[in-house]
Amino acid sequence: MNDTPNWERQLVEKLAMAAVVEQRRTRRWKIFFRLVWLGIIAALLTTIFLRNEDKSADALTGSGHTAVISLDGVIDSENNTAEKLSAALEDAYNDRGTRGIIIEANSPGGSPVLSGMAYDEIRRQKKLHPAIPVYVTVQEVCASGCYYIAAAADKIFVDKASIIGSIGVLSDGFGFTGLMDKLGVERRLKTAGENKAMGDPFSPVNPKQDAIRQQLLDDIHQQFIKAVRDGRGSRLKNDPQLFSGMVWIGEKGIPLGLADGLGNTRSVARDVIKAEKTVDYTQQDDLSSRVARKIGVEFAGGVRSLFNTRLF
Repeated sequence: MNDTPNWERQLVEKLAMAAVVEQRRTRRWKIFFRLVWLGIIAALLTTIFLRNEDKSADALTGSGHTAVISLDGVIDSENNTAEKLSAALEDAYNDRGTRGIIIEANSPGGSPVLSGMAYDEIRRQKKLHPAIPVYVTVQEVCASGCYYIAAAADKIFVDKASIIGSIGVLSDGFGFTGLMDKLGVERRLKTAGENKAMGDPFSPVNPKQDAIRQQLLDDIHQQFIKAVRDGRGSRLKNDPQLFSGMVWIGEKGIPLGLADGLGNTRSVARDVIKAEKTVDYTQQDDLSSRVARKIGVEFAGGVRSLFNTRLF
């Protein structure tokens, strides 16, 4: 019986010692993982520091790169054209290694609103960064809204067979009144506001509303013309077809002042900007952004289809 208390004491001591050993082991692992994370962070900071050092060296030696931004496809909300172009310009200008910016254009046009927004953003950024030139190189086509945007650049370069121009505005639709009469369908439309149903395809043409619609197109066309005149300046020739919506191939557009010369992204980076290395700053969407915007575009499309105004 006298041995029982000693046995219990020894058991407690062993348990306490085991707990201490486990605590020490846990502490060692914590220290190990902390050191690993510190090593990773140090490596990242070193990489960033070295990259900044390289950029500083570029700034001192005159080397660097040409920033390339793609302007591709229809200019609309679904492609998020204006916002992506703005973000790409911001990134390109913020990189100290950027010697010049090339907007690589291949678009038939699109929304006059988004085209105007992109045009204004290019001109705004040019004023903030006058030492960094902005050029446009045209691939297959740069017409209508795309040319609206391109006019903001310092120079436009084309291939001899590129399509440029189409400085005009259109609004299209359909009329189903004759078909409704044949089918015996009666239109029962009620509105509050005499011009609320302007452009309704199931109602006869209203001369007053048609004149309003034409005035809207003319006003947008004048905005387009002013943007091109402001951007291209004295390079534009006095040709009566220039703002008629006419298109030209690249080699014919140069004498008219719609473009400055023949060239592509590679040749302009090499021969004009003098920075042959190119870095792509085009903004890419993630899946969630594309889905969310698609829902918004589809919703807005039902309303916009009643008065579909665009620059192509």
